[in-house]
Amino acid sequence: MDTVEKIVEDFASDIAMSPFSSGTRLRDMIRAIRACKTAAEERAVVRRECAAIRTAISENEPELRHRNMAKLMFIHMLGYPTHFAQMECLKLIAAAGYPEKRVGYLGLMLLLDERQEVLMLVTNSLKQDLNHPNQFIVGLALCALGNICSAEMARDLSPEVERLMRSREVNTKKKAALCSIRIVRKVPDLAENFMALAASLLKEKHHGVLISAIQLCTELCKASKDALEYLRKNCIEGLVRILRDVSNSSYAPEYDVSGIADPFLHIRVLKLMRILGQGDADCSEYMNDILAQVATKTESNKNAGNAILYECVQTIMGIEATSGLRVLAINILGRFLSNRDNNIRYVALNMLMRAIAVDVLAVQRHRTTILECVKDADASIRKRALELVFLLVNDTNVKPLTKELIDYLSIADPDFKGDLTEKLCSIVEKFSQEKLWYLDQMIKVLSLAGNHVKDDVCHALIVVLSNGSELQGYSVRSLYKALQAYGKQGSLVRVAVWCIGEYGEMLVNNVGMLDGEEPVMVTESGAVDAVEIALNRHSADATTGAMCLVALLKLSSRFPSTSERVKQIVARNKENVVLELQQRSIEFSSIIQRHQSIRSSLLERMPVLDEASYLVKRATATQATISADKLAPTVAPGGLKLPNGVAKPTSAPLADLLDLSSDGAPASTTTSTTTPNGFLQDLLGIGGVSTGTTGVPSIASTDILMDLLSIGSSPSQNGTPGQGESNLSCSNCMFIFMTIVELCHTDAAESKPVHAVPEAIDLLGSLSSTTSVSAETKPTHLVSQDMDLLDGLSSSTSVSGLEKTVHPSITAFQSATLKITFDFKRQPGNPRETTIHATFTNLTSSTYTDFIFQAAVPKFIQLKLDPASGNTVPANGNGSVTQGLNVTNNQQGQKPLAMRIRMSYKVNGEDRLEQGQVSNFPSGL
Repeated sequence: MDTVEKIVEDFASDIAMSPFSSGTRLRDMIRAIRACKTAAEERAVVRRECAAIRTAISENEPELRHRNMAKLMFIHMLGYPTHFAQMECLKLIAAAGYPEKRVGYLGLMLLLDERQEVLMLVTNSLKQDLNHPNQFIVGLALCALGNICSAEMARDLSPEVERLMRSREVNTKKKAALCSIRIVRKVPDLAENFMALAASLLKEKHHGVLISAIQLCTELCKASKDALEYLRKNCIEGLVRILRDVSNSSYAPEYDVSGIADPFLHIRVLKLMRILGQGDADCSEYMNDILAQVATKTESNKNAGNAILYECVQTIMGIEATSGLRVLAINILGRFLSNRDNNIRYVALNMLMRAIAVDVLAVQRHRTTILECVKDADASIRKRALELVFLLVNDTNVKPLTKELIDYLSIADPDFKGDLTEKLCSIVEKFSQEKLWYLDQMIKVLSLAGNHVKDDVCHALIVVLSNGSELQGYSVRSLYKALQAYGKQGSLVRVAVWCIGEYGEMLVNNVGMLDGEEPVMVTESGAVDAVEIALNRHSADATTGAMCLVALLKLSSRFPSTSERVKQIVARNKENVVLELQQRSIEFSSIIQRHQSIRSSLLERMPVLDEASYLVKRATATQATISADKLAPTVAPGGLKLPNGVAKPTSAPLADLLDLSSDGAPASTTTSTTTPNGFLQDLLGIGGVSTGTTGVPSIASTDILMDLLSIGSSPSQNGTPGQGESNLSCSNCMFIFMTIVELCHTDAAESKPVHAVPEAIDLLGSLSSTTSVSAETKPTHLVSQDMDLLDGLSSSTSVSGLEKTVHPSITAFQSATLKITFDFKRQPGNPRETTIHATFTNLTSSTYTDFIFQAAVPKFIQLKLDPASGNTVPANGNGSVTQGLNVTNNQQGQKPLAMRIRMSYKVNGEDRLEQGQVSNFPSGL
């Protein structure tokens, strides 16, 4: 410490003694700066030194100018501003002596760049020094010009550089060639001036001149097509000669690197040959022999030799080489894969990925070595090798490659399992030639890395299982055995539970045994045990838990003897903190207890899923999502498209829309405001508005419960039954329970806390032998009430033979802009069912477009909407839009019809919304 303090004190005293810093040398300033303990001390030292330099500049002390410039360059490298001394560089350059010029040019290159206006002042000095008789001063000028040359300086000084390229001095020619590279980059139009000079320099013997000339030729090829053609005609022979000479040359100590003669010249020549031979068959043919010689004679046990070989491989793969030469190049890359150096193996894998597009068969020969790289300890090599293996897979090698990858999957690092699993699933799906092999491989992947398998892969597997009726028994047995051994793999559990729920009887009865398959002894209770264990183990996962509950419900139908046990297992989740599991548990318990007569039909197997349409949909899903994100307009929260400055309107809540028991409700109310895009989600919460090819919006015309639960039949809108889609968490569309609870609960008299769960409603209570179920109070505070939703769908409902009855028309809704009339027809033989013919009339002078009508009814009424006749309502009542409604009043004679309606449309591109309540229905409906 004493020594450091003494240095600082001596430095301070030197500055105090000489304000012009004449007593301070560069090394003393560096010592003082390094001795500073804090940044503040360093700034103080630099500030004092800069002040002394400014004083010396103002006093114009020429003998200290070069010393001050050296100190300024060090200060500049520390990051402090030194712009105040830029003119000192020009003064030093203008000096006569070589030492001053050397420091001046060094300061010029370090302190200035081509954007500085001061640089224009040095052009004349550069021109004078380029013509200086001293070759060292000429070298300084060329070096500075090659580093900071601007476009203007390039145009002014290019003649001098061209002249110097013809100089007899080797160093001068080398530096002139390097300087011309900068000139060509700044002014490509000057390339034609250097083409002949660059070609002539390739005849030199000095390696420094050759490397400079080759670099210049490379830059000329990039800058001008004319230069490229010129060099192809005039330089190929010279390059081949240079490469042959340097390859066959004897030991030269000045160029030797680890026993390799000038590897830098090797690599530069090979790069230029790749540029010249690309797309030119004649040039490529002329290069083939020398490239083969370099590839076979260069030693690969040294890093310099490997660098030459790699560049040679790149050149061979880049030109129009013969097939034999390409095989030789790929074999070199195969040797690289056995190298201990990770860098060499990585670049070899990268090059092999590009070589696949050229000669895939040659790369296939090294498949075994590439597979070993997948198991490498280096993460980057593993990932690159896995990508290469994925590109190598074809129909002939898919099975051995898949086996190797699956065997490695069990011992792979957890960080690598995700990538490996994704590639494996892609390989199996893309190249599977038979369903049995596909199922076996997917079950293995699910067993070893099920937590890394994505949901869409599981969905695709379920679609295949649904379509492979001959393999369903084998699949459920294989999944059951995998579930017993690998029960912690999430995706495996979900697929296995789904299969057990769908095909449980095949598991117990060993249905569909294949040749050579060993039977599995599973009892009905054992199947329930497997699902129960999965439910307990994965209770935190709502999706898996929901699937387990659905599977248990289906098993209670498949195996009646287990019904009571399933009921107990399901009932344990009535107080589950996961709301979906709680809701499912309540509804499923109701099905088990009260609806024995319809349970078997309700819990039938899912229909066969359309495999072709699913695969097409899955293949285009990603692109469709990207396109939708690009095309989707910016919308305000809630789906409302609002212009700037317009506040979001308060939307009517669902409970208010469906509150049809309010005594003080007016006959009709209207509102006109901006409307959201998805009214059906806002109104019903269970679907969306779809537009067909004709542009007419269509709302689901089949009764929700009858359609989704397959009780009864209703024609679809287009007359063709729709194909189902797999949903792992919603087997047999059981997800509609919670949705219909939110839709159809309309008892406004009861108030609930904000945090309470929506009431659990017994959807199928009316389908049992009794037609009314009293509300029961649940012991838990989370569930407030258990209600029977479908109390009007009893199979014992009486049917009368009434003839079709016509009721008078009513004006269901009228505002200043829109009028709606209802015409009624009673269906013969069913007094509860009424057909309503709605007519929509535009009362304004503007045409309504994108017209959509929606309706909601109380829980004792069933409503089916037919497609509208159009989605454009003409202005001034010149035409109308019609739509049919089928209404079934399950309490006909006790409660009248009631309906909430909502209409959305566009006027001159602006969204409009009107809604109201219809309560003036004719009596008796």
